[in-house]
Amino acid sequence: MTQQNYDLIIIGSGPIGLACAVEAQKKGLSHIVLEKGVLLDAMYRFPTNCIFFSTPELVEIGDIPFLTNGPKPTRTELLRYYTKVAEFYKLNIRLRQRVIDVLKNEHGFHVETQPESGRIANNIERKRPAERSARRDAFALLPGGSYSAKAVVLATGFFDHPNMLDVPGEELPKVTHYYTESHPYYRTKVAVIGGQNSAVEAALELYRAGAEVTLIHRHAEVGRSVKYWIKPDIENRIKEGSIKAYFNSNVREIKPDKITIQTEDQVPFEIDNDFVLAMTGYHPDFDFLRRAGVGINEDGLVPLYNPETMETETSGLYLAGIVAGGLRYANKIFIENGRIHAKYIVDDFASKHQA
Repeated sequence: MTQQNYDLIIIGSGPIGLACAVEAQKKGLSHIVLEKGVLLDAMYRFPTNCIFFSTPELVEIGDIPFLTNGPKPTRTELLRYYTKVAEFYKLNIRLRQRVIDVLKNEHGFHVETQPESGRIANNIERKRPAERSARRDAFALLPGGSYSAKAVVLATGFFDHPNMLDVPGEELPKVTHYYTESHPYYRTKVAVIGGQNSAVEAALELYRAGAEVTLIHRHAEVGRSVKYWIKPDIENRIKEGSIKAYFNSNVREIKPDKITIQTEDQVPFEIDNDFVLAMTGYHPDFDFLRRAGVGINEDGLVPLYNPETMETETSGLYLAGIVAGGLRYANKIFIENGRIHAKYIVDDFASKHQA
């Protein structure tokens, strides 16, 4: 296997990973973006009808204007925009390559990948069996890679690692930590666990698609950060009884046809249930970060890095985007304030490696 050498290896092709690649391109630095799934993999798996909070100009990268049909960008518009940015800058991106090792050596870093064959299963399941088999076989033949670089940027996000409920029955097939669209839940009883944007938006869409929705949240009310145009909607649907809500409550057990709920002032009780959407948030892959050489503050599980350069305690190893927030501050970093990490990183790297 031929080893390929670069100035920067960027792991993750989300908006912040792409922003890092754009800044590298502008500085004349060689780079490669390694992505375990499809381009913008996490965003691709967001709810189909997702509307983002930020306005278009706050999520632009690479000095490329972003025009939208409305005041807030949709998931589809963002996917198209960032794809066009990648094409415009001719970014060096390799998809469906899961990074399995990031090793520091005397010359910089060595990175090994293996092919990831199942990352677009949602798109190919509708094909006939022979077509599905041929498509998967083609992905299985993708070779792994061996790369070296002077520096590595971890822009891996956190969407692959949900915060688990840790209750009996969570492994049942009726339980998911991801929500895509409402139609399959028509005329079913759905419990949505959580009280932030993802849970609230899912609950409202499910209700309007004909599901019987129960919202279960461990706090006294829905989150203060819920989008301002959605918060009155969920509060009114709860008030009128269209959506049943249990606050200061937790799910204690999940059964094939029921769930057990415990509120603050009641003994546990059961309700009928067909599906559970546990929208309880996500966290970075801390095991991977540690193996790569990132120090972790165990109090709150926050990675250790220099906020002025985004460099970790391992020289040449950088963090970019939401992964830098760890568990405690994951809800403090967004595209609009994470994109500046790209400039911090590339400027720091260039100051050390360019004359």
